[in-house]
Amino acid sequence: MIRILFATSEAYPLVKTGGLGDVSASLPEALCRAGHDCQILLPGYPAAINAAIDAGSKRTTRIRHGQYDIGLWKANLPGTSVGLWLVECPALFERQGDSPYQDTGGEDWWDNAYRFELFGRIGAMMAMGQLGLSWKPDVVHCNDWQTGLLPVFLKSFHASPPTVFTVHNLAYQGLFSQETFRALGLPDHLWNFEQLEFHDQLSFIKGGLVFSDAITTVSPTYAREIKTPELGCGLDGLLRHRAARLSGILNGIDTEVWDPQHDPYLKVHYSQEDLTGKAECRKQLQQALGLKIGPAPLLGFVGRLVEQKGLDWLLEVIPALLRQGCQFALLGSGDARYKKALQALASQWPDQLALTLGYNEAMAHRITAGADLFLMPSKFEPCGLNQMYSLRYGTLPVVHGVGGLNDTVFDPAEASSDIANGFVFRQPSSGAFMNAIERALNAWEQPETWLQLQKNGMAGDYSWKSRAKDYINLYRSLINEQ
Repeated sequence: MIRILFATSEAYPLVKTGGLGDVSASLPEALCRAGHDCQILLPGYPAAINAAIDAGSKRTTRIRHGQYDIGLWKANLPGTSVGLWLVECPALFERQGDSPYQDTGGEDWWDNAYRFELFGRIGAMMAMGQLGLSWKPDVVHCNDWQTGLLPVFLKSFHASPPTVFTVHNLAYQGLFSQETFRALGLPDHLWNFEQLEFHDQLSFIKGGLVFSDAITTVSPTYAREIKTPELGCGLDGLLRHRAARLSGILNGIDTEVWDPQHDPYLKVHYSQEDLTGKAECRKQLQQALGLKIGPAPLLGFVGRLVEQKGLDWLLEVIPALLRQGCQFALLGSGDARYKKALQALASQWPDQLALTLGYNEAMAHRITAGADLFLMPSKFEPCGLNQMYSLRYGTLPVVHGVGGLNDTVFDPAEASSDIANGFVFRQPSSGAFMNAIERALNAWEQPETWLQLQKNGMAGDYSWKSRAKDYINLYRSLINEQ
């Protein structure tokens, strides 16, 4: 049995801003189900502390670190048996609003560097057995820039446990001024381009990339992409230097939550063996959204309305597809300019395009089940989860062949008939996106071809069980190197 300390700034259902929150709940649970002892370390945000109190948990340790009084709470991640440690520091983590990183006005908290530097120090002290706990990890798994200093601190100890650092999105790097570096009291020798300095700024993510024993990211293709100038965010040289320690492991999905046979958000269910219920899901979605009920192709989109998700390309192809008679069920929130453009289309084509702003879990499930095609024209996509949800529901994805989309969706023009499960465009343009959609619509008009593609997608294993094995093998290799 391997003991893993899983350090993260998000864990669903306590705090989540994106995929990191999902992974930080699902992967530790999968590791525990595989017989290992994975325990999560999370900042003590108010929602997390309150949930621990409600569950009858107690503060196990109190320490004074610098100017801060710190408590350590032991609980379980809600709804699981996964151990959860909360770093309580009201001065740093007791903040208003839903975001762990920004105030209610959408501005980054001014002291984020101080907040996550302290979180990293407490993580390192816990990993080294300095907090008086009976539990000590064999390996420490860090996630994204918020945990980037933890491997730095561990390297200052003798016989520290090995570290894994996972990049969920390289675009978020935790950059701060040199004055902040000084104020944190970090050693002067760390201020150089080979360690924590990045274009005269302190880079938290470089701490993880330079000092960890292994680097992972959330898909094999993204692991290759971040070594290129185009998608390396200025860190491609460092990642090429550490290429022998870099690997890509696909994220999984919660196949109990996303299951067309038992989905509580659906009134009618279906399976790979019997897809008849999917047509009723489609009809109910049309009714719920006020779309014209009929046989027209129904195209779905669920995601953030931002440039990265390919909204410019989406807006360029929608009008022509509407004129062809296609319908759209769109769900998301994001930039005002995209909201305004989509609202105008919804007003102009009320029988064919329905827009739901914000995030609605029930509607996300209903679109995934009721649509014929699921659109993901992302400019880049480290892993992506929605394409795996749609594959599992027999809703064929049309994707840009980047990151995890490239690793999970296989085009019949490129793959054999027994594994093809969707449609991929390679050139980064709206024209290439439109061409892929038109190929998908042609396949939709061929029932036997379409059914085979659906069944191929639904047969895929998107669970965390298989992904967890890759992490377990990585942990073992690092422990054996010690």
